[in-house]
Amino acid sequence: MLNIIINRSVPTNKRLLHYLLRLCLFGLLLPLASCKEISEKREVKLAHSLDTSHPVHHAMLFMAERVKEKSGGKLTLEVYPNAQLGSERECLELLQIGSIGMTKVSAAVMESFSPDFKVLSIPYIFKDKEHYYRVLDGSIGQDLLTKGEKYWLRGLAYYDAGSRSFYSVNKPIDEPGDLQGMKIRVQDSPTAINMVRSFGGAATPISWGELYTALQQGVVDGAENNSPSFYLSRHYEVCKYYSLNEHTMVPDILLISTIVWDRLTPQEQQWIEEAAEESVVVQRKLWAEAEAEALEAVIKAGVTVSTPPKEPFAEKVEQMYEAFKDEPVIYSIMQKIQAIENTPSDISYDAPTADR
Repeated sequence: MLNIIINRSVPTNKRLLHYLLRLCLFGLLLPLASCKEISEKREVKLAHSLDTSHPVHHAMLFMAERVKEKSGGKLTLEVYPNAQLGSERECLELLQIGSIGMTKVSAAVMESFSPDFKVLSIPYIFKDKEHYYRVLDGSIGQDLLTKGEKYWLRGLAYYDAGSRSFYSVNKPIDEPGDLQGMKIRVQDSPTAINMVRSFGGAATPISWGELYTALQQGVVDGAENNSPSFYLSRHYEVCKYYSLNEHTMVPDILLISTIVWDRLTPQEQQWIEEAAEESVVVQRKLWAEAEAEALEAVIKAGVTVSTPPKEPFAEKVEQMYEAFKDEPVIYSIMQKIQAIENTPSDISYDAPTADR
């Protein structure tokens, strides 16, 4: 149990600040602190920034139910959606100190914490969906999941986040030249920033929660994301053009704090690992359904959806490939990804039906 010691003398401002910080930390850590002294039950907090209608959220609820079933209620996951506990970056920072147990972030955000993940954000690195799955489910993807451990971030699984494409307020983006002079919101990712600059646009990192207002007020002229996120965020109310150039396929990563992980018993760790893997299959199924539904919905809402040729965009980012020669580790992983044969992924699980 985390002990709190109160100085009997009148606290200075510095002492008071330290005390308040420790008190807040205690409140966050309490569900994980020496649970056996209080109860045989243990709870892990899982926070993310997505809406409750998002397929990732439903997959997490499925995972939480599977953990509860496997443990007989001895271990539970409490899911906090809608950035209740912070943005993606803030949740990662809370994981690093063990204040929350688990989170989901984009691999693009992870590259600022664990640089090897930038390889997953390279434009057109994946040939298609099957190639993407083969990489993530194979030795390359599984090895990358371990790279964050020295930063107190242990990867458990990848969730499908589809293909990212451009959407804009005033005009379609059907060729790289259309981006000239446009301010495009990107994730806080050096690779994403370089990509938009390669296309001729002005990359502007803005947090997801602030993007709707930024589009409304003209702070940015457009953004890029997958179709479910474009739809569920209601960005289609402002942006009436969606151009499916599919420049990247950046997965989401399910993470657990190594501080929390090391407190779990081997049996508890196994329950979480198994439930996470099972949730991947459920999430992929839900994701495929959500992509189709989202495109249909935004078209019905008056959005013009186009499918421009990818070759002109791919040509513009070839310079990024060359630049990675200066980063031998990244360049080596990139070459391995490109060399993988395009054969179906072998991940499978006869999962129970997840409630939508």
